[in-house]
Amino acid sequence: MAKRSVLFLLLAVALLIGLGITMLASTSFFTKEGGGEEYVTVWKQVLWMGVAFVACIVMALIDFNLWYRWRWHLFSLAVFGLLLCYESHLATLIGYKPLIAAKVNGAARWIGVGSFRVQPSEFAKIFLIIAMAGWFTTHETLERTLKHGLILPGAVLGLIVAMIGGEVDLGNATVAASVGAGIMFVAGTRLRYLAILFGSGMAALVMGIFLAPNRFERVMAITHLEEVKDGIGLQQWVSWLAFGSGGLHGRGLGEGRMKLSYLPEAHTDFIFPMVGEELGLWGVLGTLSAFIALLFAGMCISSYAPNRFGKLLGFGLTFLLSFEALLNMGVTTALLPNKGLPLPFVSYGGSSLLAAMVAVGILINIHRQGVHLSWDQLPVIRRTRRWTPEL
Repeated sequence: MAKRSVLFLLLAVALLIGLGITMLASTSFFTKEGGGEEYVTVWKQVLWMGVAFVACIVMALIDFNLWYRWRWHLFSLAVFGLLLCYESHLATLIGYKPLIAAKVNGAARWIGVGSFRVQPSEFAKIFLIIAMAGWFTTHETLERTLKHGLILPGAVLGLIVAMIGGEVDLGNATVAASVGAGIMFVAGTRLRYLAILFGSGMAALVMGIFLAPNRFERVMAITHLEEVKDGIGLQQWVSWLAFGSGGLHGRGLGEGRMKLSYLPEAHTDFIFPMVGEELGLWGVLGTLSAFIALLFAGMCISSYAPNRFGKLLGFGLTFLLSFEALLNMGVTTALLPNKGLPLPFVSYGGSSLLAAMVAVGILINIHRQGVHLSWDQLPVIRRTRRWTPEL
């Protein structure tokens, strides 16, 4: 199973990307950006898929231990990218047109020029995982102390979470906080320290919800969705209808009705209900099975990593992809408040797809060095003995 784990990983990713392109072709015909028969969003996603595929190959060829050396450089890059998003806030305050930042639906998540935009928080989450994994590799024997097990790594985690939350992006902030806490748990941080971290995070989340009235309304909407179906609960209510109308076998590919301007963002955050409506329960279960296969394959790769850094890095990346999928499915089934998170590999969005494929590429490299090759075939690993604590 260990040697075949990467095959299950690649198969799951290929199926999810194929599903994403198929459903995007079905839904984008009716989007404003899609432009009718030209399928603009499909071609954009295919272009991003090409870039993401190249990035995946590059990451698969680069020794993952190199990210240990560059962890603080990458962390600084993450902070810088997130800071650029705040230009839209500054522009609103001073009164000028933003140069590179863009605010959409009240959230300042994007930077770019013209129609080209990227979302720095997608990459910041990966850089955060690298920094956290590197921290607990360097301080392997000190993870149960207050300073090295909670305060300092908590400060690293808190900075990224606060910056993402300040963009009015509570969804990605929640993901970053959960993944960081997960790495701390696996690394060996004391449970009482994690309880402190959890309490602080929940307090910050509640504060963020109350300070943003729209977010508070989203939280309350899931408790009485039918009453707000014409307002803030529209997306999740129509999502329910899409799942219900799909039945066991679905209406058929391309035959979905809820994408006909009834369900906003049907090609991005709410593409999963379109799977349910057009492909039915079997399509939903197939999508869920692909993510479960990805989860088990990623965890298997992590468990056979050649050093502590690889184990923590692989765990963090696998947890990130799986947790994002879980949250998206929870939102689209109205089990969780609407957070605006894409479904990895499936939803339309270049930044999300590129970041996810970078994570997959790193997992492939961890597998190559941990299971696929023997110790005698790893000269790069042997040369890192001087700076990787566990080696």
